[in-house]
Amino acid sequence: MAKFKIAQNPTFNAEVDIPRVGGTTIKVPFEFKYRDRKELAVLFAGWQESAKEDQARFKAKGDELTLIEITDSHVERQIEQVTQLVTGWGFDDKFNAESIRALVETSAGAGDAIVDAYQKAFSVARLGN
Repeated sequence: MAKFKIAQNPTFNAEVDIPRVGGTTIKVPFEFKYRDRKELAVLFAGWQESAKEDQARFKAKGDELTLIEITDSHVERQIEQVTQLVTGWGFDDKFNAESIRALVETSAGAGDAIVDAYQKAFSVARLGN
C-alpha cells in the first residue's frame, strides 16, 4: 500500500499568465506559500478589511479624490498581496521587494493574475478530491 502524508508541503508551484502590453501573456512559474483553510480566511479577511478602509477613505475625499490616489492604493495593495503569497518566481529578475514593486507597477494585470492563480490552485485541489 502506498504511503501518503496528510500535511501539505510548505510551498507549491503554479504557472501564472502574466499580461503584457499588446494583449499577450507569458506563462511564468511561481512558487507560492501554502496556507491552510483558517490561514486563508484570515489572509483574505485582512484584504477585505483593507479594501473597506480604502473605500471609506475614498468616499471621505469626495470630489477631491484623484485617479493617482486610487492607482497608488491599488498598486500598494497588490504589492502587499504578492509579497504575502509568493516565495519565488521564474522571472530572470531576482525575487525581492524591489522586483515585486517593478512587476506590479509595470504590468497592470500582474497582481490580479497572481492572486487568481493562487486561488485557482486551491480550487483545483478542492475539486480534484
